[in-house]
Amino acid sequence: MGSRTSPISRPVTMPVTIRRAVARDAKRLTRLVRGSGAYEGKYAAAVAGYRVGPDYIAAHRAFVAVGADEQEDRVLGFYSLVLAPPELDLLFVADDMQGRGIGRLLVAHMQSTARAAGIDRVKVVSHVPAEDFYHRVGAVRTGTAFANPPVVPWDRPEFEFRIPSE
Repeated sequence: MGSRTSPISRPVTMPVTIRRAVARDAKRLTRLVRGSGAYEGKYAAAVAGYRVGPDYIAAHRAFVAVGADEQEDRVLGFYSLVLAPPELDLLFVADDMQGRGIGRLLVAHMQSTARAAGIDRVKVVSHVPAEDFYHRVGAVRTGTAFANPPVVPWDRPEFEFRIPSE
């Protein structure tokens, strides 16, 4: 998938481009995961030691949404698609960029990436606070991933994106 710029629902002050993640993005992606407001309180332990390293980026189809500003390219969000078995492993949008269409743009890009790889369904084990988001972007609830203490002590909703062929 190449980069593309796309309009978003509540405009940001900069153009947004989606590009393949590279090793030098690793620290910024890790900060985005660990700093996510969706993982505060009882969910904090789930990401406390989480690391998105260069090895992870090399092994998966990871893409970042970047906004160009005066100082540097800012990572607004990212996703990671695992091809076998097909799963949306990570999807994060910077807290201050949520509600502006970045997540929807990343999901559309993920669907295009999956379609290009010949995949017709992509599984998502959602974080509980993200459940409404996945409904809004067209994922279908398929079940529940049950708690696995001590790593994940709560049940999580499972979704599936159905990827139509073009």
